[in-house]
Amino acid sequence: MSREGRRADELRPIEVVTDFVEQATGSALISFGRTRVLCTASVEDGVPRWLAGAGRGWLTAEYGMLPASTGQRTQREASAGKQKGRTVEIQRLLGRSLRAVYDLGTLGEHTIWIDCDVIQADGGTRTAAISGAWVALVLAARRAGLPEPGELVGAVSVGIVDGEPRLDLDYVEDSSADVDMNVVMTGGGRLVEVQATAERVPFSREELDALVDLAAAGIREIGAKQLGAVA
Repeated sequence: MSREGRRADELRPIEVVTDFVEQATGSALISFGRTRVLCTASVEDGVPRWLAGAGRGWLTAEYGMLPASTGQRTQREASAGKQKGRTVEIQRLLGRSLRAVYDLGTLGEHTIWIDCDVIQADGGTRTAAISGAWVALVLAARRAGLPEPGELVGAVSVGIVDGEPRLDLDYVEDSSADVDMNVVMTGGGRLVEVQATAERVPFSREELDALVDLAAAGIREIGAKQLGAVA
């Protein structure tokens, strides 16, 4: 059992509130338990200079954590004058995950900006951001009259805690995990990215496979919430 009394294969409660930001082309506030991420999608005319004239669009992402999102205020990265390596890594992951299911050739010379801001963090912020960003992207595409993603994409964390494979780790579980993994997967079950680290104890191929299977089951449940939000 986790500290919340969940089964090892049980997700935290998931809630998706669409159109949370009226001015955004598309937006969603997604909650995985106490983790809450505000995701917006904005459409702009034009593309980066290196894509100009190619007839293709571009999709990119930014990610940030509000100063009080972890309970103890941290300095804004803008005030420090540079982004942290973790922030850059998550931004790139967000962009890769959404581009994996979006045909940029159908977008024309438009740029879609995905912005994910963590309002409250209790583990799994990057996976919640990916799942919420897909919802915001679908809503933005509809409002702007652009093609929607060709497939669903979602993400969840898994890990081995106290020798037990667990789904959707909260902060306490994540910080004490022997193995920590983030899995990004399409609605059709294809893997986009697997980030796996042995924090304390190396793990076997069999354990890796079991964790991916656990994540796949979780992402199917998350996908139902995502589809329900955009229905």
